[in-house]
Amino acid sequence: MRPPYLLLDIDGVLIPFPNADGSTPATHVRHDVVPTGRSTDNPITVWLHPDHGRLLMDVIRTGLVTPVWCTSWRQDATTLIGPLLGLPTLPHVDLPRPQITTSHPNGYLWKRDHVDAWLVDAPAVWIDDDFTGLDHAWAEERTARGTATLLVQPDPHLGLQPDHLTEVTKWVAQLPTVRAS
Repeated sequence: MRPPYLLLDIDGVLIPFPNADGSTPATHVRHDVVPTGRSTDNPITVWLHPDHGRLLMDVIRTGLVTPVWCTSWRQDATTLIGPLLGLPTLPHVDLPRPQITTSHPNGYLWKRDHVDAWLVDAPAVWIDDDFTGLDHAWAEERTARGTATLLVQPDPHLGLQPDHLTEVTKWVAQLPTVRAS
């Protein structure tokens, strides 16, 4: 069996949302990036933790997961965010650009139906800050049907923490058919 996918979101996971006072964690470093479709005179400011790339690479190097971006940044995740963290080129789930006013138009994360179709019956650990109870129920149902699925949900104002990646590594390592390469 192939290693489970490690689906990585960016906003609220690698780029924390500002607190009510507009502050971001002091651990994060400011970068200005120009996503596809924007002009260079209109960059977006992002705040990234300099250790995230190393921490993610520690997990990736185990061979226990297959990393994939799962974010509305789409291909820009690989060309803009990944290089700032020292990550290699990673594939991405080709998410649509829905015309929605909430990230939970059906009571669950808008990405979920697309991710479910993309995964088919592949095992996965998905790191995103925006899951609802319905998403957690979906993961439990997939697991009950024999497709191991773990959702990891960082606080969107703090983002990814080392203990989240420890949880991922421990969970994946206990899967009976996964072997490190």
